[in-house]
Amino acid sequence: MRYSIVNYQSVVSASHSMRLDAEFFHPDYLRIWNRLEEISSRKLIDFQVQIRHPKEIKRNYVDEGVLFLRSQNVRPLSVDLTTNPVYISAEDAERLKENTIHYKDILITRSGTPGLCAIYLEREEAISSSHTFIVKSGSLNPFFLAVFLNTKYGRAMMEKGKYGSLQPEIAPPHLYQIPMPFWRYLPDEIEKIYLRSQDLTELSNARYAEAQAFIIASVSLTDWQPKPQLAFVKNYSDVQVAERFDAGYFRPRYDDIVNAIKGYPGGWDTLGNLVTLEKCIEVGSRKYREAGIPFVRVSNLSPFEITQEKYISEELYVELEQHQPKQGEILLSKDATPGIAHHLREQPPKMIPAGGILRLQRKSDRIRTDYLTLVLNSILTQEQVNRDVGGSVIPHWRPAQVAETLIPILSDEKQAEIERQVTESFNLRRQSKHLLECAKRAVEIAIEADEETALNRLETVR
Repeated sequence: MRYSIVNYQSVVSASHSMRLDAEFFHPDYLRIWNRLEEISSRKLIDFQVQIRHPKEIKRNYVDEGVLFLRSQNVRPLSVDLTTNPVYISAEDAERLKENTIHYKDILITRSGTPGLCAIYLEREEAISSSHTFIVKSGSLNPFFLAVFLNTKYGRAMMEKGKYGSLQPEIAPPHLYQIPMPFWRYLPDEIEKIYLRSQDLTELSNARYAEAQAFIIASVSLTDWQPKPQLAFVKNYSDVQVAERFDAGYFRPRYDDIVNAIKGYPGGWDTLGNLVTLEKCIEVGSRKYREAGIPFVRVSNLSPFEITQEKYISEELYVELEQHQPKQGEILLSKDATPGIAHHLREQPPKMIPAGGILRLQRKSDRIRTDYLTLVLNSILTQEQVNRDVGGSVIPHWRPAQVAETLIPILSDEKQAEIERQVTESFNLRRQSKHLLECAKRAVEIAIEADEETALNRLETVR
């Protein structure tokens, strides 16, 4: 049995809300807290850190406008804008101007998966949803603060402050009390590593965008811009075939995409003819565990990585092992944020994907998996997704609709060139992630040993 003994004064000073639960005073949290105090850490509030809780309004997304950042865009040490970015009107952005995110602001997710932290390095200002805190780093180096909060020590301190069982959250009063170590030289070195990592990520994104642009150009849509039309005419036969009567489904912009794909000289096919589609499974939140086998939900999926936040037991995994993804498959989201495709380029670890995800396995030699994944993540597929799920409060892309998605079939030579660009993009991203891991480990070494040892460690990655 593990237990902690704390006096009343510790309860008063350590918890802004007078928490008395054992989880808050878990021995592991106390051990980390004590170590941070031993190295003369000060609380975040002592560094003039400011934490802003954005407000919320009814969201009305538009095709072009001001970038609206959701909690799903915030991942550990990175802001992901590659997966279905959304925008709000300038009028709504003005109403939410207090939610404005500026360059070098730190973002921390408040709910959903509370405590995910990254630094915003886009030059374009954005608007945050209410599910993400906006943090000004005060007298602290923002890069150093972001990296510390992503170390095992920073993560533990944020985990310590979570409250609520069904929908865990964290609150600013707790964040302000997190003990923050400070050294003379290490923060600047961490910033250099972080910026080098960011350069590699930007180069990776550029390579990926170039590959997508190549596909778009192949179907003659390079300069395509949807034309706003308040009214348009469709035949009754079109309604019968689609079994849809809503105007949103028949927007001319969708015809532009479909006609471009069908008009491609190299040919096209439906996704269902190119791959097998297998639905994954739900387990229910009661089966979640704090550790174990990753249970992958749509919010964990991106074109570049799969994050972990929910887990199931080894025993349940054995029961559901038929849903274990295999190397070479594509995981494709069909619910919540449909149309996110991730190619399992390497042998995946043990995991079970949720019911909102489909497993795709190639069954035709006409298409390469990297190329198909790129098409699924492109505007060609996203416009078809928007057509199929338009108007839904919670989007659901039915498997039958997924199977009918149109895919242009480029020549094998062109697909091979695209595959080379995608591979280069992923290699650059892997290097970027390695640098961030080195930065995190250096901060942990400074906490466990001293600053000099940490700086020596960073010398090996320069």
